[in-house]
Amino acid sequence: MSDCEVDTRAVKLSKMGMRVLGISESFKRSYKHSVLCGTVMRGDLQVDGVSLAHITVGGLDATDGVIEVFERLNREDINIIMLNGCVVSWFNIIDLGRVHGDLGLPVICVTYEDSLGLEEHFRKYFEGDNVEERLELYSRLGERSRFKLHTNYEILARVVGMDEHDAHVVLNRFTLHGKIPEPLRVASLIARAVLRSNFHQSN
Repeated sequence: MSDCEVDTRAVKLSKMGMRVLGISESFKRSYKHSVLCGTVMRGDLQVDGVSLAHITVGGLDATDGVIEVFERLNREDINIIMLNGCVVSWFNIIDLGRVHGDLGLPVICVTYEDSLGLEEHFRKYFEGDNVEERLELYSRLGERSRFKLHTNYEILARVVGMDEHDAHVVLNRFTLHGKIPEPLRVASLIARAVLRSNFHQSN
């Protein structure tokens, strides 16, 4: 369980109408901006909302981008935020505590591989205060927990604002096969398609 308090807005895990906002990204190093896509998915796996934003490749605006994706939807029926990683778009770090605090929703941040840490990469590719800010944001992310899915795959996740048992239920419910939850899989597909379009050229 995270250090943050469990959100007071009840998440009814058995409701077919429960909605998860899954946010994923697509980027190229040669582009100035990357694409963030959010897909709203109900408990019956129906998509009923999509939102887009862009963030700076190698920047420090990923948290603002996630909040923008949510706010552009202008909805009050989303129960959980699910993120496809929290270090995105060339070391642009999402502040999970701020997302939870600003939006008042539980956050599940999913990753798929073990890592020895990214501090060395921050120091290699960035300089000065930029490095220190990244290190501070990264340290606040905390440790990941390991979850075994009903598909027999394992994933790693950071959970803020809900207990890990409930997060496990949500991850299993929204994963059909493999190890990528459906809201994130669909969001990733859309983000890649948008990046291949002319979206980035106007930003």
